[in-house]
Amino acid sequence: MKTLMTFIFGIFVIAGAIAQEKTESAPANGPEITFAEETFDFGDIYQGDKVEHIFTFENTGNEALIISNVQVTCGCTASKWPREPIAPGQSSSMTITFNSAGKMGRQNKIVTIVSNATNPRARVSIVTNVLPKKDDTGSN
Repeated sequence: MKTLMTFIFGIFVIAGAIAQEKTESAPANGPEITFAEETFDFGDIYQGDKVEHIFTFENTGNEALIISNVQVTCGCTASKWPREPIAPGQSSSMTITFNSAGKMGRQNKIVTIVSNATNPRARVSIVTNVLPKKDDTGSN
């Protein structure tokens, strides 16, 4: 009886192993945007400072990448991005500028990149801590 149960158990194990579908990650069919970094922290800055960061990215897909829009969360953030198509395997960059005028404390700004990539809405973010404006008069 033990042998029969072991045999039946073995059949189920083999059948389960055969039935499992083999999954291999296929390369992306179309453009794919891959950022070198998705978040940049400026650290502490003073109210009124303007800071900028260049986010680099690569088209890791197999078709030309076209960025159609870059959306920012407020008027304090601006962007410059490439308007021409980025060929597969090529890299490019976008500049994100943050103006801290009127801002205080921890700031986290999300930038949404709209493109023809397989993930059509990629996101990067900038983080900073805005300190009170420096006193230029020298008095405390």
